[in-house]
Amino acid sequence: MNKIKFSTRNICLIGIFAAVIAVMAQISFPLPGGIPVTLQTFAIMLAGIVLGARKGAVAVLVYVLLGAVGAPVFAGFGGGLGIIVGRTGGFIVTFPLLALCAGIGEGMYSRGRAIGKVWLFSWLAVGVLVNYLFGLLWFSHITSFDLLTSLSYCIVPFIPGDALKLILAAVAGRQLKTALLKGKVIV
Repeated sequence: MNKIKFSTRNICLIGIFAAVIAVMAQISFPLPGGIPVTLQTFAIMLAGIVLGARKGAVAVLVYVLLGAVGAPVFAGFGGGLGIIVGRTGGFIVTFPLLALCAGIGEGMYSRGRAIGKVWLFSWLAVGVLVNYLFGLLWFSHITSFDLLTSLSYCIVPFIPGDALKLILAAVAGRQLKTALLKGKVIV
């Protein structure tokens, strides 16, 4: 297994994407269930697609760790362990897996697989579903709501927007990665 080369370039790219995720998390619209609609999942998928599975996951892990130690990087300028162990914590802790899945899908697409787009969209969907499942179970446990009520609060309202984010991330991520590769910004 290849290790991530922590060159100055890679460290900068990881930091840039952690910052982009933090900024996109602030574009937030609260919902009655207490889980806001944000653009952070879009940025997380972009990180995986553009940086690849491992570097993308590391960028997201940096973002999550910054929030865990109190930096105001989560939605609504939140930060601290209280958010990680709170209602939205299940979603947050699986963000690196979402980036990992996005990167795996992009890797299969880039290797010229005959059905590359299908693989990319499939892996993005797997990442979103893992995020949903873990977030749902966590939310249900923390709030003591039954699964159906939790589903109506923290999954159903997000499905249309997340489907749109998934499509946009796949298209924009591929274009951004191509542009950055042409400019020899990423390798």
